[in-house]
Amino acid sequence: LSSDMVAGLTTAVMLVPQAMAYAMLAGLPPIVGLYASVLPVAAYALLGTSRQLAVGPVAMVSLMVASSVGLLAEVGTEAYLGYAVLLAGLVGVIQFGMGTLKLGFLVNLLSHPVISGFTSAAALIIGLSQLKHLMGVEIARSHHIHEILLAAVEQSGETHLPTLALGLGGIFILVGLKRWNPRIPGALAVVVLGTLAVKLFGLDDAGVKTVGEVPAGLPGMSLPPMDPSSIHALLPAAIAISLVGFMESFSVASSFASRDGHKLNANRELMGLGAANLVGTLFGAYPVTGGFSRTAVNAQAGAKTPLAGLITAGMVAITLVFFTPLFHDLPKPVLASIVMVAVFGLINVKEALQLTRIKRTDAFALGATFFGTLTLGIELGILTGVVLSLAFFLKRAATPHHVVLGQMPDGCEWKSLARNPEARPPTGIRVLRVDASLYFANADFVVARAIELTAGDEPIHAIVLDLSAVNDVDSSAAHALETLHDDLAKVGIRFALANPKGPVRDMLARSGVTAHFGPKGTFSSIKEAVTALEDPQLATAS
Repeated sequence: LSSDMVAGLTTAVMLVPQAMAYAMLAGLPPIVGLYASVLPVAAYALLGTSRQLAVGPVAMVSLMVASSVGLLAEVGTEAYLGYAVLLAGLVGVIQFGMGTLKLGFLVNLLSHPVISGFTSAAALIIGLSQLKHLMGVEIARSHHIHEILLAAVEQSGETHLPTLALGLGGIFILVGLKRWNPRIPGALAVVVLGTLAVKLFGLDDAGVKTVGEVPAGLPGMSLPPMDPSSIHALLPAAIAISLVGFMESFSVASSFASRDGHKLNANRELMGLGAANLVGTLFGAYPVTGGFSRTAVNAQAGAKTPLAGLITAGMVAITLVFFTPLFHDLPKPVLASIVMVAVFGLINVKEALQLTRIKRTDAFALGATFFGTLTLGIELGILTGVVLSLAFFLKRAATPHHVVLGQMPDGCEWKSLARNPEARPPTGIRVLRVDASLYFANADFVVARAIELTAGDEPIHAIVLDLSAVNDVDSSAAHALETLHDDLAKVGIRFALANPKGPVRDMLARSGVTAHFGPKGTFSSIKEAVTALEDPQLATAS
C-alpha cells in the first residue's frame, strides 16, 4: 500500500502539467487534459492487466487528434471540442470491441520498424509544432515540418524574447534535471518556476501568454454530439489511434511486465484501454493511452498494483476541485518546453543506423514510414509503413529460403553446398530443402527451383525435395507437387519426397500425393531416398 501511494502521488505530480501540455498540443483547452486524467485512468486501473502502466494523455495521440479533428473544425470552437470527445468514444468502441473479439493479434501488422519510423517522424512534427508557443509568434497549424520551419523562419523577426527565454529556460531545466537528478519531477519544477516568474515579474502584462482561467470542479456526465457524417469522417483516425495507441501502450507495459515476471493479456489490455476511452467520452475527455515516461516514473516510484493508478486519478480529481486557480498564470511556453523535451527523446537515429546493417528491408520500411509521415500526414504515413511491411512479408513468404544439400564426409549429415565446401552432392541426384510451409503463394517458386536443378552440365536423373522444415502443405501446393512429378517423369527424371513430418505426411496422403508418387515416392530420410534413387533401374522406372 505504501509503495502504491508513493507511486500514485509521484505520477500525479508529473501527470498534471503533462496532461495540460498535451491537451494544448491537441488544440484543446488544458482542462480537457485533466479531465482525461481522472476517470479514464481509474477505468484502466480496474480493467487492465499491467501493474505499472500509467494511462492518460500522450503526445503522439494528441498530435493524431489535432491532425484529424483539425480537418473538421477550427481550433478553439465548441465543434472542435465535440469532435475530439466523440473521437475518444469511437476509439473506445473499437478497442473494447477488438478486445472482446480477441483481435489483439492485429497490432502485429504494425512492425517495430514501422512504429519506430512513425514515432520519430511524429516526434519531429510534435516538437516543431510547439515553436509558435516557444517563440510567441503566430504559426499556422500544419502537420508538415517544412511548412512549420518555413513559417518559423519567416516569423523569427517577431519573436517575443520574454516568451522565448521562458521556453528555453524550461528546456534547460528539464534536460538538466533529467541528466543530473532524475528523481526531481522536472515537469512540476518548470511549472512552479514558470508560474512564479510570471507572477513576480508581471510577464503576462509583457505579452507572455498564459493558460488563463481554468474551470474548477469535476466534469459532468454528457454525450458528445453524434451524427453519422461526423462518425464517418472520424472513423479512419479512430482506427489509426486505436492501433497506434494500443501498440504504444502494450509495448511499454510489456517492457515493465517482463522485469517483474508477470504476463499481460493483450485482449484484456484492449478492453481496459477501450473502457478508459469510453468513460472519457462521457466526461468530456479526449483519447488516452499508456505513456512511456509516466510509466517509467510510476515503476521507479514503487508501483506494485493498479492501486497506484487509482491514487493518481484521485490526486488529479483533488487538483481539479481545489487547485485549478494556481494554473491561471502558468505560461504556455513552459508547457511547450515540457512537450518538446518529452517527444524529442523519442527520435531514434541509432536504431535506423543499426537496421541498415542488420536488415535493409526493415530499414527501408522505417525510412518510408518516417518520410511518409512527414510528407503525407499521420494516417497515410502509418498506412505506408503497414503496406510496405506486408509487401515485404508476402515477398519473403512467396520466395522462401531454400538450399541445395550435399552429404558431409561423415556420411551422416546433409548440409548446404553453398556454406559447406566439404559437402558433396550425390551423383546424378539433387537434394533441395525448402525452409517454409508450402502453399499457393510459393508453390510455383519451389517448382521453378526444382526444375532449375536439372539444367546443369551434369546429367540429373532424380530430384529429392527435403520436407524436414515444412510444417504444412495446402491443396494448391499438393497439386503443384503432382504436376512437377509428372513433368519430370516425362523427361526421365524421378521426383521424390523425404523427411515429411507427421501432419505433412497425413496431408499428402489425404490429398492423394502419396498415392500419385507411388510406393517409392516418399521416404523417411534423405539417405533412404538417395540410396533408393541411386539404383539405375529405379531411377528410370515410370
